Amino acid sequence: MEIGLRKRIERLELLHRVAIALSAEQDKDRLVEMILEEAKKLCNADAGTLYLRTQDDHLRFAILRTESLGLSLGGSTGKPIDLPPIPLYDPESGKPNHRNIASYSALVKQSINIPDAYHHQGFDFSGTKAFDSHNGYRSTSFLTIPLVNYEGLVVGVLQLINATDPQSGTVIAFSRELQDFVETLAYQAAIALDNQLLLDGQKALMESFIKLIATAIDAKSPYTGGHCERVPVITEMLAKAACDCSEGPLSEFHMDEKDWYEMRIAAWMHDCGKVVTPVHVMDKATKLETIFDRIDMVRARFEVLRRDAELAYLRALHAREGDPDSLRAAYDAELKRLDDDLAFLEKANEGGEFLAKEVQDRIREIGNRPYREGGELRTLLTKEEIENLCIAKGTLTPEERIVINGHMVQTIKMLEALPWPRYLRRVPEIAGGHHEKMDGSGYPKGLYAGDMSIPARIMAIADVFEALTAQDRPYKKGKTLSETMRIMGFMKRDNHLDPDLFNLFVRSGIYREYGNRYLPQELIDEIDETALLAIEPKPFELPSKDERFKRRDSFLPEYCF
Repeated sequence: MEIGLRKRIERLELLHRVAIALSAEQDKDRLVEMILEEAKKLCNADAGTLYLRTQDDHLRFAILRTESLGLSLGGSTGKPIDLPPIPLYDPESGKPNHRNIASYSALVKQSINIPDAYHHQGFDFSGTKAFDSHNGYRSTSFLTIPLVNYEGLVVGVLQLINATDPQSGTVIAFSRELQDFVETLAYQAAIALDNQLLLDGQKALMESFIKLIATAIDAKSPYTGGHCERVPVITEMLAKAACDCSEGPLSEFHMDEKDWYEMRIAAWMHDCGKVVTPVHVMDKATKLETIFDRIDMVRARFEVLRRDAELAYLRALHAREGDPDSLRAAYDAELKRLDDDLAFLEKANEGGEFLAKEVQDRIREIGNRPYREGGELRTLLTKEEIENLCIAKGTLTPEERIVINGHMVQTIKMLEALPWPRYLRRVPEIAGGHHEKMDGSGYPKGLYAGDMSIPARIMAIADVFEALTAQDRPYKKGKTLSETMRIMGFMKRDNHLDPDLFNLFVRSGIYREYGNRYLPQELIDEIDETALLAIEPKPFELPSKDERFKRRDSFLPEYCF
């Protein structure tokens, strides 16, 4: 077989292998690296550059290689290329930039083959000559090929420099035969690169849309702004710590690039169901709040009672129904009682962690006091107002709590309705499980720890920690680190949080790292880590697999971690 024919066959085989490899590569940096390296190999070029076209019509340096100088920048190296992008059009006149060989090739969509740049007058090689002078190099032969996609749009430019004779090692011009082979490779590369750019564009669009929704949810409430942004931060910190575990229950846990992306999307979307939750319920700052705080209506009624007390006092005084001093004393005592009762109701309206029975009894006693309005006799407080003020914990009634909890149902319904690609198929499960508890007492479906993925359990810890330390809630103040971790310790004991992940949260110091970044200094105090780690979860009975799977499969997709 002739040497020339054998060489052509070898190059065709190389093109075939490269085509397969290009279609399989999913990382853009590795893809551009592969394109350039295989093109250099195909024609034994010493150097090369691959440019990518930007949205504003510039050619950005994506990768740069010069073998004889040991120069390797861009691509998967992580080393940036500190060179300005090449404009396709003059920024002032708007005319096409035909002075630069790369921009010219892109604009006319033609390959440019130059045997010796130092003896070519058509293009500006001043930058190349400056590089050569600085590095003791001589850029001689150039082959510049546009990467054109199926729509005829140039997505990049491939430029090879200094073809080398394999026998003598001297620099030679790029032959027409080599140019044909590289153009074929460039066509394949353009398709692969365009597909990757389209995928990256779709991914960027989806991420932007997801963050837009999360931002809208935070913006919907003047109080919860930042929650959807901060939970992913804590989630990623704890997930990384779990991946770094080399011993213990989490030693076999690991996440690849797709797992990380899936978890990030889930973290950003974990509260998307709140978009349908009424703001006056989600942000209910006091027990009597609806669209407005009804404590103002209660204050108005007390003003009526004060007016009535004053009229009664003046009438009695005018009718000489008693000693003036005694009448005055009784009137003052009534005003004080009204002030005390109103202050008591205002305090009860604020909500808290616990409301004693005697406090509830006094609320009912005050509320059932006769009150005349518009000539009609009624009680000072309505039955519904009394029930609200007697809420034992927080500010929500049982009915409002159901509405709040319903955001998880909506979250999962919304996420399961989306056509997630295979590598994002667990997003609904991860995002929808952060209010579940290890003993099955959480919501919306009462899942058990073993039926939840580790990322979902991680997000449960992140959600609780952020909520307890948050400074922007209308119904509570942000807690100190010690208060927060003490409450979470109780939740570990009561099987609300995964004990292994909580222990890792403590040992790794993530709580303090987050606190130093996001919390005011006055909330960062000392934590007794030893006491938190010593807490033992209460034993609980685990239902049968059939019962657990009924809960899982009635709402979540058919997979578990």
